[in-house]
Formats: sequence, structure tokens, C-alpha cells
Amino acid sequence: MKKCKVFLAVDILYLLLMSLGPLLAIMLKVLFTPQSDDINISGALVFFTIKLPISDLPVSETQVNSVVVIWSIFWLCKYITHGISVRGGLKRQVIAEWIVEKTKSLVNSNMGSYFSDFAPFVAAIMALSAFSSLLTLIGLFPPTSDINTTAGWAILVFFLITYYKFKCGPIHYLKSFGEPVPFLAPLNIISEFATPVSMAFRHYGNVLSGSVISVLVAVALKGLSGLIFGKLPGFLGSFPFLQIGIPAVLSVYFDIFSGLLQAFIFAMLTMLYISGGFPAEDYAIRKAKRAMKNNKNV
Repeated sequence: MKKCKVFLAVDILYLLLMSLGPLLAIMLKVLFTPQSDDINISGALVFFTIKLPISDLPVSETQVNSVVVIWSIFWLCKYITHGISVRGGLKRQVIAEWIVEKTKSLVNSNMGSYFSDFAPFVAAIMALSAFSSLLTLIGLFPPTSDINTTAGWAILVFFLITYYKFKCGPIHYLKSFGEPVPFLAPLNIISEFATPVSMAFRHYGNVLSGSVISVLVAVALKGLSGLIFGKLPGFLGSFPFLQIGIPAVLSVYFDIFSGLLQAFIFAMLTMLYISGGFPAEDYAIRKAKRAMKNNKNV
């Protein structure tokens, strides 16, 4: 009985810690957001600026909410993995095992067995992207609506792509720009650097456009409601009847479906670009030659 109470207390602690970050972010937004009845689609709110010698560092909703997402995901993982065992028995363990199995299956089917260790990285990308976009459901600015966030992820993926292209050496990497014919080298170089740009703008553009459309539609419905029902007596004349239900339906698409879809697409592009840039056959031949050379030296 005592163990059950301790177990329950730890669960509650994890859930409270998971909720602490979003609650603090909501408090900051309420304290720093100026009151206005106008349309506000200006982007991330800057809370304060840190003075530095070379360039000042603005601390905005993007940085704060990104930390909140990481904080919440960490404690959510602690909650899901709390109490798991070889025998099983907990529903959360079934969920945790399902997530691990599906992610590994997704990585193996799209990247191959050589990249099987990429499953945690891919799961982290999907979780960060999905939870960042879903912050709009609680009224917070989604970090994925800031180009700096998605650009940072895309640059990281670009470094990974380049790293695996270098697996066969720098000469092989440089020769790859001349394939299939040498005069296409300039286009291949442009395509190389266009990859992170397209990944960043695709994700950022889809999330931002959804937020802008939702705000514009909500304000338009408020104005239309006042135009149609404005002559009703009392509070009925100012009540936004048309804002009931319709914005919620839009939110289901733009905030939930589109956000989760963009997280999946970004993870898929990450897997395809990294595995597609890795010269598996050439690497296997090079590895075999090195093994033969080492055996001769022995």
C-alpha cells in the first residue's frame, strides 16, 4: 500500500512538473502582452533584451516556449517510463513500447538498418515539432512560427547530410557534384544548399500561415457577427455568435492536423535526405578494401 502511494505521488509530481512550464509561459504572455482589440499577427513577443558587447540578445517567446516544450517533453517521458518493467502491466508501458517500435520501424523502412540508431533522433524531431505547433491550443506562440527555429533544425540536418556524404572521403564527396554529368555541378551545388532552406521555409510557412488565417477568420467573424446581430437588445448585440464553433473547426485543422502533419513531413525529409546522401554501396566497397589492406599488413 505504501509503495502504491509513493508511486502515485511520483506520477503526480511528474505531471505537475510537466505542466509547470506551460503555466509559466502563459503567465509571462499575460504580463507582457499589451491590451489591444486590433489584429495581432506581429510574431514572437520580446520579453527583454540582454546587453552584449557585439550584439544584443533579445529573449522572446520563441526561446522561452522552446525551452518550455523541451521541459514538458522531458517530464512527459519521465512519466511514461515511470514504473516500466520486463513483465509490463502498465498501460503507459504499452504506449512507450508502441512509440519505440513504430519509430524504429519508420527509420528502418526509410533509412535502412545502417541508420537504426537514428530512431531517438527522429522521435525527438517529431516530438519537438509537434508539441511546438500544438502550443497554439493553449494560446501560446508556437516556436515553429519563427523561421529561426526551423532554420536551426534544418542546419543541423544539413550537417548530418554532409557528414554522411563524407563517409567515402572528401574526393568522393566533391566528385558527387559532377553526377550524372560534370556541367550540372553548379546546379548540384545550389541544390545542396537549397535543401536546408526549403526544409526551414516549408515547415515555418505552413505553421505561420495557419496561425495567420485562424486570426483573420476569427476577427472577420466577430465583425460579421456585429453587423448581423448588432441591433439585438442588450448584451446580445455585442455577443460574437459567429465565433462559436467555426474557429474551433479551423483550429482542428491548422493547429492539430497541420501541425502534426508538418512534424511528420519534416522527420520524413530528414530521414530521406540523410539516407539518400549516404553512398552505401561505395562505402561498403571502401570498407572492404580497407579490411583487405589491413589483413595483408597483418
